[in-house]
Amino acid sequence: MGNDNTMDALRAFVSERDWGQFHTPSNLAKSVSIEAAELLECFQWSDEADGHRVKEELADVLTYCYLLADNLGLDPEQIILEKLEDTKAKYPVDKVQGKSTKYDKL
Repeated sequence: MGNDNTMDALRAFVSERDWGQFHTPSNLAKSVSIEAAELLECFQWSDEADGHRVKEELADVLTYCYLLADNLGLDPEQIILEKLEDTKAKYPVDKVQGKSTKYDKL
């Protein structure tokens, strides 16, 4: 599942603290959103964000994403690759290169 070293480290961290009891899909999804808002806050008033804080908040978002995927029995890297294939079909290079138009407006 995903990067085995990362998942093993996350599972050990959670297990050692007995936090798995709190890691329902709903709680983890909420945590993803909360941490994503904290990441966005880094850029609230300027595109010149503190790189260290951005890195920490991004790590928090990714951590909760990986924990949610693990909880649901999904491989994060696999679901990203599957979604990428779907997105490639929606946004063919010859129609979208250099454009940000949504697929249903192409």
